[in-house]
Order: sequence, then structure tokens, then C-alpha cells
Amino acid sequence: MKRTKSEDWDMKILKIENGCGYFLANNKTDWTMIDQIDKEGLLALLNLFLDNEASVDAPSEENPISNQAHQIIYNSVRDKLETLRENKNRFHDESARLYLSEIEKYSQS
Repeated sequence: MKRTKSEDWDMKILKIENGCGYFLANNKTDWTMIDQIDKEGLLALLNLFLDNEASVDAPSEENPISNQAHQIIYNSVRDKLETLRENKNRFHDESARLYLSEIEKYSQS
């Protein structure tokens, strides 16, 4: 079944459950413990993040990561994704401004 854009909105790709961190695996249905992430898993996670409006759980007192290895890996991946989100928005804005005149020119044709 093909997903619509509204179903992709706020797709969760990182979650915290029972004191452990998990990432959404390649098939977009299975959750895998964050300490098992490898290069392919990171790439798949990155692609999901770039192709969807993705969300991640934030560790908190109510929802902590008690496994120290999970905490380190999860926070590192989460921080990198947040930085990418900030840069992705800035890149999109800069690209839109840079090519605005060309877009307007060809839109009028």
C-alpha cells in the first residue's frame, strides 16, 4: 500500500521504550535496538529522515534511556539528525532564494 504524504507526516524513526533506544529498520516496520545500528542502518535512517517529516523521541525523566551504551549512541544519532534538520531547512531556503528569478521566469512561460 502506497503511503500518502499526510501518512508520512511525523513518521517516528527513533524511539525510547523500556529504557532502551530503538531505530526504525530498513523495512520501515521493525524496530531494532540502537546499539545494533551499522553503516547500512544509518544510511537507511538518514534516507527515511530526508524523505519524510520524521520525529524522534527525546530522552526525559519520564522516558529515560537507562542503558548507557544506548544512551550514548541514541543521543549522538539524534543530535546529528537535529543538526541536519536545521541545515536542511537553511539549504532549502537558500536554494529557493538563489533560484527564485529562474523559477519565476519559467513559471510565467
